[in-house]
Amino acid sequence: MSTMNISLPEALKSFVDAQVSSRGFGTSSEYVRELIRKDQERLHLRELLLAGASSKPASAADSAYFAMLRDRVVGRTAAQKS
Repeated sequence: MSTMNISLPEALKSFVDAQVSSRGFGTSSEYVRELIRKDQERLHLRELLLAGASSKPASAADSAYFAMLRDRVVGRTAAQKS
């Protein structure tokens, strides 16, 4: 694992220390790693949303569509039990 040192103003360091204590993190590094992971997830979700927004419209998800999905699931479940 690589090491990275960061400098924080006292107010931010106090905030990080409080978060570590109150949220059950063992170290400030664990807290920062969690923040970075969440930011990665947020960026990935944003990419997915933008891709979805720029894609062509699909067919309507009406009652017939959901009935077809239920039939597929029931068919798979029945086939797995056989």
